[in-house]
Amino acid sequence: MRRHGHRYQHLLKQSNGGVKGMFGKLAIAAVVLVICMVSLVSTLKSSSSSPSRSEINVDTLWENAPSGGWRASSAPRSDWPTPSKQTNGYLRVRCNGGLNQQRSAICNAVLAARIMNATLVLPELDANSFWHDDSGFQGIYDVEHFIKTLKYDVNIVERIPEISKNGKTRKLKAFKLEPPRDAPISWYTSKALEKMKEHGAIYLTPFSHRLAEEIDKPEYQRLRCRVNYHALRFKPHIMELSKSIVDRLRAQGHFMAIHLRFEMDMLAFAGCYDIFTPKEQEILKKYRKENFAEKKLIYEQRRAIGKCPLTPEEVGLILRAMGFNNTTRIYIASGELFGGERFMGPFQSMFPRLENHSTIDTTGELAKNTRGLVGSAVDYMVCLLADIFMPTYDGPSNFANNLMGHRLYYNFRTTIWPDRKALTPVFIARENGHTAGFEEAIRRVMLNTNFGGPHKRISPESFYTNSWPECFCQTPAQNPADGCPPKNISDILESQLQSSGVTDDGFVGSDVASVTDK
Repeated sequence: MRRHGHRYQHLLKQSNGGVKGMFGKLAIAAVVLVICMVSLVSTLKSSSSSPSRSEINVDTLWENAPSGGWRASSAPRSDWPTPSKQTNGYLRVRCNGGLNQQRSAICNAVLAARIMNATLVLPELDANSFWHDDSGFQGIYDVEHFIKTLKYDVNIVERIPEISKNGKTRKLKAFKLEPPRDAPISWYTSKALEKMKEHGAIYLTPFSHRLAEEIDKPEYQRLRCRVNYHALRFKPHIMELSKSIVDRLRAQGHFMAIHLRFEMDMLAFAGCYDIFTPKEQEILKKYRKENFAEKKLIYEQRRAIGKCPLTPEEVGLILRAMGFNNTTRIYIASGELFGGERFMGPFQSMFPRLENHSTIDTTGELAKNTRGLVGSAVDYMVCLLADIFMPTYDGPSNFANNLMGHRLYYNFRTTIWPDRKALTPVFIARENGHTAGFEEAIRRVMLNTNFGGPHKRISPESFYTNSWPECFCQTPAQNPADGCPPKNISDILESQLQSSGVTDDGFVGSDVASVTDK
């Protein structure tokens, strides 16, 4: 199903709003046209030094991206004292949002506890309004593994203990605080710590994006990676379900996973309505009004700056232009796609070997166990282990962003990350009948993207999408700061832990987590 690139003509024909309305719409069309022309010219200019025909070697994409001697390494490299038995109090947090927003919030909670020398209470996971899932931390993650893996970093308990005073026992009540968005470290070491010492415990809620991502302390950033890529391991039954799906997909060779974010909540959030029927538009607008802040969104402008998710057909056109053929096996990770077969049909006609966690299992046994957050966790693991991963939309702490960061950490596994803003004028030209050179233009845009190798993090790219170089080391190191930690780092930390008077029979595994530690 093609997008309506010809809607610019539609804007010119509407005159019900009078002269003033007509001029307003003409202005919108002009702005969008300028944006698209600038983007198209920029795309052509950036590739003018390339050969007349751009080629992408699909065979190399099935392998990991070149590492340049870098490997994942989130172990401490400088003095890193183990947590003191005497902490300043207890820290409770309530992590809101979906699975991956909660995941980054958990990383921030551990770091906040470290900053304040606090004992972390096992994070609470909000019963997500979209999934309606109240599985909680214990229902999704391996709690014992989480606590043991982080024993050199923070003290963690499953609940706030009861206290005895004047012969009476009662539960310590945490003082409720709402942290500022992207709060600096200084907020935690001043206001939050002050309230913790005063009350013995604090409760931070909501706790999504409540600690600044960019922190000029590499050891703090490495702690986030230890949480994200080592400590947060899904429960055994989720890992087994995921492995079963991956084994079935890989039984016939390579496979690609695509996070197709063409779902009602994302389309409503982005304001991308115009390609849908009037009835479908009403549904999206109603969902937006009920769930998001009021804001005037104009489809043509949103699309021109890359704010609309790719349609299934656009995904298929990109893959075909890159050189993937119709035998490519593709796993679709997503919720219910909005618009149904009308939008999926063109994609499936190009790539008929599409699967998801329901269709891959003919018995239906897997589908029974992949609902809500558990289903999202299974999709996460399948996408992590896929030979190639392709997101169709990215945003702070969402599914795709976290996965791209995890795949980078997991030995630079290939990610195809389309530049929607650069692709928009190419698609609009095709929709208006200009098909000559279409696939060549797509290839030129895609050649300017990164396929998963080490690359500098530039705003607005998130730390959770790209933790290079803080959570990596190089052999041999061109810069001393990029050197790998001592091989006996676990022994050093264990010795520090025992000398502090804390004993534990647990262990920390290899610096580079195995797949079961993902």
